[in-house]
Amino acid sequence: MKYKLSLIAFAALTSVAAQAADWSDTSLTYRHGSKFAEPFGTNDITKNIYGLSHVSGYKYGSNFFNVDMLMSNGKDPASVGSSTGAQEVYIVYRHTLDLEKVSGKSFKSGMVRGLGATAGFDYNTKADAGYNSKKQMLVAGPTLMLDVPGYLNVSLLQLWESNAPYSGYTHISKPRYDYDAHPMIGLVWGIPFSVASVPLSFEGFANFISAKGKNEYGDQTKAETLIDMQVMYDMSSAVGAGKNTFKVGAEYQYWKNKFGNDASGAAGPGAFAKTPMLRAEYHF
Repeated sequence: MKYKLSLIAFAALTSVAAQAADWSDTSLTYRHGSKFAEPFGTNDITKNIYGLSHVSGYKYGSNFFNVDMLMSNGKDPASVGSSTGAQEVYIVYRHTLDLEKVSGKSFKSGMVRGLGATAGFDYNTKADAGYNSKKQMLVAGPTLMLDVPGYLNVSLLQLWESNAPYSGYTHISKPRYDYDAHPMIGLVWGIPFSVASVPLSFEGFANFISAKGKNEYGDQTKAETLIDMQVMYDMSSAVGAGKNTFKVGAEYQYWKNKFGNDASGAAGPGAFAKTPMLRAEYHF
């Protein structure tokens, strides 16, 4: 528990420090796809996802915050026997302390532009027929900032995750359960490019997560792969707006062994989502 309190204190302090931002970008996003899937459930779920993102940099590092509201159709019901779709809120916060800016020492070497220390949290709550997730997770570890056009950061993070689900089928609540602490290799990138003078960017993230021991039901978890990537077109000039104000594009999400559930076992094909999406962003 001490390490959790330390991480929370670190995130709070760095968030306060970052109020005097040197730069920032806030955006509203909309995504739509019809091939989502949920473990122990069905495939081909349609979801509309509304998001708010904020990224900023200050004297010693950067902050990233994102909150998504995920709204499913009736294939992912809100309760047993309901034709109304489930609703989920998922929140992510990350702070990266730039060690060169803090120490005054350069860590640039070859493809490496800089070195950081990252900490943050994930939080979600979902109202659905089966699991009703109440995930809480703290993360911390080093980050390499690679020297590419735009940015490409690679982090090795330790994850401390817990959940306290409620089954809509059995009406049984599980007390909050801590999974084994486990590592993740995480990549996040945003690389601009153009085709015939059309301004485009390749953006996204990839998480390679190890198994996290047994889950709250005593089943062994599996290593998890989540890749979410998009090609975005900056259409701002076409509507008379400033650069990077309006973006539209195509997104693809590959999620194997979703949430650590075995896609080849009882969790079934719902634990392996391959989801194309349409995506739109408004930056301000």
